[in-house]
Amino acid sequence: MKALLFACMSALAAAPSDAADTVTIAAGVNLIPGTFVPGRQPDGNSVVFRTAEGLVVFDTGRHTEHTQKILDYAKDAGLPIKAVINSHWHLDHVGGNPRIREAYPDVRVYASMAIAGAMGGFLANYRKQLVEAIAQTKGEKTAQSYRDEIAIIDAGHALYPDEVVAKSGTRRIAGRDFELHLQARAVTEGDVWLYDPATRTLVAGDLVTLPVPLFDTACPARWQSALADLDRVQFKTLVPGHGAPMQRTQFAVYRHAYANLLACAATDKDKNACIDGWLADAKPLLADADTAFVRMLAGYYIDNSLRAPKAKIDQLCNADTGQTKH
Repeated sequence: MKALLFACMSALAAAPSDAADTVTIAAGVNLIPGTFVPGRQPDGNSVVFRTAEGLVVFDTGRHTEHTQKILDYAKDAGLPIKAVINSHWHLDHVGGNPRIREAYPDVRVYASMAIAGAMGGFLANYRKQLVEAIAQTKGEKTAQSYRDEIAIIDAGHALYPDEVVAKSGTRRIAGRDFELHLQARAVTEGDVWLYDPATRTLVAGDLVTLPVPLFDTACPARWQSALADLDRVQFKTLVPGHGAPMQRTQFAVYRHAYANLLACAATDKDKNACIDGWLADAKPLLADADTAFVRMLAGYYIDNSLRAPKAKIDQLCNADTGQTKH
């Protein structure tokens, strides 16, 4: 959810997005790019599949502007949104669910049930942080952004799945067969990723993120194992949760950079050496990245996730989720 970044990000100047509204991935598959810029909580990428019965949307973003792009796409296509698949419960991936439900009351949402635990834990704690931050801030624009976050959390069951993904398998959704895979205790307690055999498109959610891996609720080692699972799929194009679509050679660069970041963080090297390593290893994927922003994010995650107390890491890696691993 990138929630614990909100304090440092709010202190930075907001940056507008120049992302295109849609990017064609394959025939009948379009990406609505998310944003991840200093000064604003992110939106994850959304992917829209056209099927014989309507549209299937993978992740719905956080901000109204992002979700409106999904609704506008449906309107322009003259097709209803029949289903939503949520990769995980972070607000930048499920925050648009209530607005899509309002526009399409018959929509069916597919996801793991990990959000139930988050509502009583991570999201509840985040809501408390937001309430405290509102009381302390003097800027109305910033305060409103915190109230917007609270409103998403308070949507409650509108964020939950109608169809629980409890194991990996093929599901026929809106007249089309998709492979839905459940990955337990990687980025969250239950991450769903999708493979569309018809177009060889893999939609990874936050199992792949740029400009850095986002470790807020992750088990780093299990995440690395999940990347190996993705690599076994014969995809043509991989769409990450944040960042531009990748081909296989680019994904190989990402895996290598990820492995080296974990290895460096496990040593007593100065964190700046690890950050330099990430920037060097991932350079082909970071052509348009704000280097200062990347350094800030990477340093934050090295300190607070990769070099967190063992008890914290063990809790994220060994939580009893009731989910079935891929």
